[in-house]
Amino acid sequence: MPTVKSGNKAPLFTLPGTGGDWSLKEQTGNAVVIYFYPKDNTPGCTDEGKQFAALQPQFKKAKAVIVGISADSIKAHQNFKEKFAFPFELLSDADRAVCKLYDVIQEKSMYGKKYMGIERSTFLIDGKGVLREQWRKVKVAAHADAVLAALKAL
Repeated sequence: MPTVKSGNKAPLFTLPGTGGDWSLKEQTGNAVVIYFYPKDNTPGCTDEGKQFAALQPQFKKAKAVIVGISADSIKAHQNFKEKFAFPFELLSDADRAVCKLYDVIQEKSMYGKKYMGIERSTFLIDGKGVLREQWRKVKVAAHADAVLAALKAL
């Protein structure tokens, strides 16, 4: 399994999204913020999406595209996006291939039961396709602000 490393080219992928197929390769020239999250319509994932949505104008001004990825279906993503008016695409990684590519499938625990799931993680890719920053085991509070600050520092 490839491990993504800051300073290396980000692994390319194409996934179905709320606006049709979305390809990282087609984003050349723009910075890209990819945030992986566990599940639509859960409190932490909703808060994280709202934070990125609130800062969307500043990300756009800095020539950055935001996308959220989880294993939920396109239909679930469409409902989630509409419910909270997210101004960015949500991508469906139903078979978790891209999650595995970015090494965000990790052992988690809930109520003492261990399982493999998506670890909340964010990746900042520059306009040349190079992974510049990555955040693992993300705590939602002020996370979007930290990503925006890193983007502005590029």
